[in-house]
Amino acid sequence: MTRPADAPPAGPELPRFGRSARWVHGLVGALMVVCILTAAVLYNSSLQILVGHRRAVELVHVWCGFGLPVPLLAGLLSPGYRAELRRLNRFTPADWRWLRSRTRRDGRIPVGKFNAGQKLNGSLSTGAIGVLLMTGVVMLSTDLAPLGWRTGATLVHDWAALAVGLLVLGHLTFALRDPVALRSLRSGTVPRRWAELEHPAWAAEVERAQDGGDA
Repeated sequence: MTRPADAPPAGPELPRFGRSARWVHGLVGALMVVCILTAAVLYNSSLQILVGHRRAVELVHVWCGFGLPVPLLAGLLSPGYRAELRRLNRFTPADWRWLRSRTRRDGRIPVGKFNAGQKLNGSLSTGAIGVLLMTGVVMLSTDLAPLGWRTGATLVHDWAALAVGLLVLGHLTFALRDPVALRSLRSGTVPRRWAELEHPAWAAEVERAQDGGDA
């Protein structure tokens, strides 16, 4: 019997994501989706008429926006999560080669736990959350911020929100094209064969650590 195309390859599993990283990713993702959906309602008159309750939608949008940094900051209490951040924030010469290469998935470039695209996505997402949070605070500070500041903050907030929406759409598209990586956010593990194909440098690192622990 042949294995379905969307099923993960069989074989030994390697630990990929700890519980803290999975929870942070899931909570931030859920809050971000709610922010995007409520923003769509607030900015589209047809959706406003369909949904109604504009004030309630606005409150959900604001509080979910303020809640976005909370999981990211809470995750810093976990050593495992901090280790993941160090990996995401470190660009190597191989990452720059990966970005320039048109054959980046042929296995010749030693990809670590995160490829350069994932690192860029993490940096852009974190920066965008900061920009949206700061501009949102200015927009709500009607008694403190001058009108010119609030107008400028609204413009930046709108364009940043559009960029985030496109970023999330691209992230979801790539995630759905790789069911093994998507499954790892639930199970925390990936098949060794998948790791050796997609992230060979990281797979070798994990195998060395396991061999050292067994010695």
